[in-house]
Amino acid sequence: MKTKYVAVVAAGLILATAPAWAHHAFAAEFDAKKPVHLVGVVSKVELINPHAWIHVDVKEPDGSVTMWMVEAGSPNVLLRRGLTKTSVPTGTQVVVEGYQSKDGSKRANGRDITLPDGKKLFLGSSGTGAPYDEKK
Repeated sequence: MKTKYVAVVAAGLILATAPAWAHHAFAAEFDAKKPVHLVGVVSKVELINPHAWIHVDVKEPDGSVTMWMVEAGSPNVLLRRGLTKTSVPTGTQVVVEGYQSKDGSKRANGRDITLPDGKKLFLGSSGTGAPYDEKK
């Protein structure tokens, strides 16, 4: 019986720390020296923890379309800043400023997203080690 109890407690501790494993600092995954400027159409918005993701289809000069995954702050932070799932619906033309992933994949840490009406929303989460934006 004692062995089962220890196993249950150990499993609970492992599961409780799983979200901490998923969280990372900006510098661990993204490069502050690789800014990106993306103009495209939103194909999907995922307001999930620990970071939200906005998928943007970017039309390349040759006419092909590249899907970018843009990491944003936590859903709670974004909601407090005015960004909801309905404020950026699928099919919305957006401009995203951010920083590309270190591995060169089509993933970026988003700093700002500009909506068709010109409204600009901050996507980043504070304290992640992302480059400081002096205009803020």
